Amino acid sequence: MSACALCGCIGAGQCETCGIPLDARVFDHSTIQDAPKLLGEEKVLASYALHRNYCGVLCFFAQFTDRFARDPARGVTTPGYQWQIRCDRQPLDPYLTFGHIINPWGLDGFPVDVRLSEGCTVEFTIRNVGPPTPEDVLERVGGRILGRHWYDTRFGGTPRRL
Repeated sequence: MSACALCGCIGAGQCETCGIPLDARVFDHSTIQDAPKLLGEEKVLASYALHRNYCGVLCFFAQFTDRFARDPARGVTTPGYQWQIRCDRQPLDPYLTFGHIINPWGLDGFPVDVRLSEGCTVEFTIRNVGPPTPEDVLERVGGRILGRHWYDTRFGGTPRRL
C-alpha cells in the first residue's frame, strides 16, 4: 500500500511512484559493541525515535559479528543469539526473531520496505539465549538501521516548505 493511502493526502509534494512526501528525511543509526555475555542479556545495537506526528519506513538494516568478519562461510549463523527489529518494543513483522545474518555489514544487502507506525521508536537488538559451544560465543556485534520519516498531514498544518 502506498504511503499516501495511510499518511497524508494524494497531491502536490508527494512522489508519484511511492507516495512518500518529497520532504521526507533520512535516519541512519549504528553501533558496534561487545556482544551480550550473560544468558538473557540484550543489547540495543541501533535505534531511532520518530518525532510525534511523524510516519516512516525502515529501508535497510545491516548486521555485524566478529565471527562473520573472520569467516563468512562459518559465521552466517549465530547459534545462541537472537536478533530482533522492534517498533515500540513490539517485534516488527517480518523480522520477529532470527538467528542468522540476513544483511551483512559492509555488503550491499537487500533493501526492505517496512512501514513504521506514527511516532514509534524502532530498535535493532541482539539477545544472548545461550551459545551451545565455546566457539559459538561472539565477542563483538553491530547493527545499523536506515530509513525515512516525514510529517503526517492528518495532524494538521503542513511540513516545512521545500
